[in-house]
Amino acid sequence: MNGSVNRREFLKSIGVGAASLAFGAGLRGGSNRGGSRPVNLLFIMTDQQRFDALSRAGNRILKTPNLDRLAAEGVFFENAYTGCPVCVPARTVILTGHGIESVRVKSNGDYDRPDVADVPTFDNILSRRGYRTEYYGKWHSPYKFASTYDNAVRQTGKHSRDGTAPSMKAAYIEYLNKHVPARPPRAGELTDRSSGRPYRPDPLDRRYGAESEEPGADHKGSRKAARAKAKKSKLSSQAGSYGCLDIPAEHTRTAFTAKETIAALERMKGGPFSLTCSFGPPHPPMVLPRPYYGMYAAEDIPAPGSIDDPMSDSPYAAKAGGEDMKRYRNKGHIRQMTSNYYGLVKEVDDWVGRILDKLRDLGLERDTLVVFTSDHGEMLGDHGLHGKAVFYEGSAHIPLLMRLGGSIAGGTVVSTPVSHADVFATILDYLDVPAHESDGRSLRPLIEGKGDGGMDFCVSEWGAESGATLMVRTKRWKYICSHSRRSKSVDALYDLEEDPLEMNNLIGKRPKAARHVEQAAAMKARLVSWLERVGSPRLEGVKDRPV
Repeated sequence: MNGSVNRREFLKSIGVGAASLAFGAGLRGGSNRGGSRPVNLLFIMTDQQRFDALSRAGNRILKTPNLDRLAAEGVFFENAYTGCPVCVPARTVILTGHGIESVRVKSNGDYDRPDVADVPTFDNILSRRGYRTEYYGKWHSPYKFASTYDNAVRQTGKHSRDGTAPSMKAAYIEYLNKHVPARPPRAGELTDRSSGRPYRPDPLDRRYGAESEEPGADHKGSRKAARAKAKKSKLSSQAGSYGCLDIPAEHTRTAFTAKETIAALERMKGGPFSLTCSFGPPHPPMVLPRPYYGMYAAEDIPAPGSIDDPMSDSPYAAKAGGEDMKRYRNKGHIRQMTSNYYGLVKEVDDWVGRILDKLRDLGLERDTLVVFTSDHGEMLGDHGLHGKAVFYEGSAHIPLLMRLGGSIAGGTVVSTPVSHADVFATILDYLDVPAHESDGRSLRPLIEGKGDGGMDFCVSEWGAESGATLMVRTKRWKYICSHSRRSKSVDALYDLEEDPLEMNNLIGKRPKAARHVEQAAAMKARLVSWLERVGSPRLEGVKDRPV
């Protein structure tokens, strides 16, 4: 979508006429609690936080008391899965409740795709009903969906699409320049490209041991030459940065986003409102300041049990064999990476605590649905992999917590697998907004113990025009199905009760027992039923693919 698109034009583009706008502006959000004030929404999201990066999920090293507090006072979903294990598609599924095929957002490059479906986000719907909607932090979704907000949402280019706001990075750098003057890196330091401030790299860092030659460093030679050298040596990726950052903890990216959120709560306290706080970490770069750096000693962190997986029967054997992945089979490197990752999550948890305290101090706890999730996970050395984009648990399984006093009983646990696609309908349900078409379902019956409605599974998907990989998950089983033009693609069935590390593909190359083929067929039938329900173009290809 090119050029400036204001809020009214966007609403009209999805079929909302001027009369509806005038009517919607006078409406208040509904209440699901018998005449009390409208229910607000506080949506908190991280980037690349895996399911077990929570002490509530059984992590014995990382401590997340504030996220645990949400679980204790609301509902914890044990088996929540991303709609797609890649940033932009996943975030679009969350916002719209539509799968990646329905909304036509299948990769990170689709944020500016011209044929993104004209479907409403939950914030667009709430805005039409008189809610003030604001969004702070990392956007990384199709530009068109940012047009509904009452603040200028910072996106990825030099400016937001309406030209009113600097990019996310530029806004943060402007803030840093006021509080943390830049300095050149000293011996043994490098410059973090997201903040422009020095950090001392860990041995896992791609530039470890190299001279500081990144753009902007104070050294002989032009910046243009430095950029060219970094690009040629593949050192420009933030995914390869690990170390101790020289920024006070009160002025990190996480702190910056949280402070904006807290200030917004104070402004919006009259309600009704929908406020999103989207943290960038623990997504790379995994550079962080003390006390979070080193808070969890690397030597106390066990290496993943699957780090030495030979991957001979895996759908991701080719990925594991890539040059980029070799350093992630080094157990010392992975322990340090995990130490940094846990420190970033702990920092988020501390700021979530401050945000929740502000909500309490404003007297809004019982009137605000709080949702916490992440767009996808991080492999963190599982199977010798890092990053996301696979359907192993570390990448696809994500945290999901919800709290609404008086409506959601504290300490509720839902074990039925659920998806990001379900979040949209659940938000509308708890805010008493009429249901809108989506590929998901409201999770309220599950939360209230009324059953799964015959849907004991969830689906996640990722792919391009040439093919796709889909995952279907029940409490016990996971089936990964490749719908690809490549004849060598490998499907997989994992028994997560007997094999939680996903080391044994039961329908791989080894002799397959008849019961495993039958179980895979049963999982495929679930997947086909979902593809039929959402009208997926992948349906016939999956139907025709033998188990």
